Amino acid sequence: MFHLGWFLGNGFGIQPWHGPFTGRGMTEWTKPDMYRDMTSALERGGFDFVFIEDTSMIEDTYGGSADLTLARGFMAPKNDPMPLVPLMTQHSKHIGVIATASTTQYPPYLAARQAVTLDHLTEGRYGMNVVTSVTHRVGQNFGYDKLPPHDERYARAAEWLDVVSKLWNSWDDDALVLDPSVPRYADAAKVHTIDHRGEHFSVRGPLNTIPGPQRRPVVAQAGNSIPGRELAAEHADTMLAMGKSVEQMKAFRDDMRARAAAHGRNPDDLKVMFLVTPMLGETDAHAREREAQRLAYAQSDAYIEHILWQMSYISGGEVDFSTFDLDAKMPDVVGNGEQSSMRQYVTGNEDKTLREVVTTIRQIDDLGLIGSPDTVAAKMGELMEEVGGDGFLLYPEVTRRSIAEYADGLSPALRRRGLIRDGYDHTTLRENLRSF
Repeated sequence: MFHLGWFLGNGFGIQPWHGPFTGRGMTEWTKPDMYRDMTSALERGGFDFVFIEDTSMIEDTYGGSADLTLARGFMAPKNDPMPLVPLMTQHSKHIGVIATASTTQYPPYLAARQAVTLDHLTEGRYGMNVVTSVTHRVGQNFGYDKLPPHDERYARAAEWLDVVSKLWNSWDDDALVLDPSVPRYADAAKVHTIDHRGEHFSVRGPLNTIPGPQRRPVVAQAGNSIPGRELAAEHADTMLAMGKSVEQMKAFRDDMRARAAAHGRNPDDLKVMFLVTPMLGETDAHAREREAQRLAYAQSDAYIEHILWQMSYISGGEVDFSTFDLDAKMPDVVGNGEQSSMRQYVTGNEDKTLREVVTTIRQIDDLGLIGSPDTVAAKMGELMEEVGGDGFLLYPEVTRRSIAEYADGLSPALRRRGLIRDGYDHTTLRENLRSF
């Protein structure tokens, strides 16, 4: 069997809001109802967790303004995901929710305390996706003129996670006495300062709340660069990975398992989840028709502008792709942002034009997962068998239609093949991730 997660790629932000099947998306995105409905539906479908992206800025790199960002609702507006987390779990009992926390935005004490608080409120179903932030615009909202260089951000993140981990362990397992007859709530001798003094942080501790149901909330990581892999290998319970081919996926997972072992960990405790966007249809022919429509749209001016906007963002806000000639060679630029994502566009495409790259290269692939639920389920099983892998992080658009297609279409097809869970053996997110 393998695990399933749902990537909420626009975070607690504006979801599809125009076009067919978007309902009241223009206004509904600010309220908890759709996210609660989604979480309970995905639990019915056997998903392990929902993974919430986040960023704190309004992007204005492309064209030197925020006009396109705000006209089309690209990654803005967006709400803080943390208050949403416990609301999402209200109508479910097992599925986890992983929300993004940036080491640029959160002091480690605040992040550690918030994570334990959310672990209590979700009864052990919270996970924290640790990122370093992508663009200078985020840094400028938190006291930086520019974000530090990529590798320096990850070195800082490693210390940040070390501090957070120490705070989570600042209460001994038997620190709670809970004896009303004395009365004595906790034993102060078993609650410890951490007295951390490092290159980036100075934190005394201890944490001023009791350990949550998981003791250590689940940690997720999404960076696929070498520093990102090292951070995940040392600290993460699950990670987002890009899937491009069986060979690449297997090599990536093997590399991560070796890195986890080198840190003295059991490699089985790190679940590598490959990000993918299947194309489902009622039949194989219907799915191919939908894919043909997607490919036709990929040649449109609106699509091209969106991808150029996206590339400007993931460059870290350092490259304005509106300034390049679409019919000239693909520029060899990476920037200081999501470097592994940018390299997907740049590496191996030096002889292509920018237009060819924009209209043919997909950051999130489908891995050939095009067809009816039965067809896609069979292909997913074949892929995981070859990769030896842990599972998929699915990235569809968020409409009530798409949620039903996966929870009530794909999941039953996967269950009929014994490929995903048909129930939950445990109540906490970490236990369910480690159950197979």
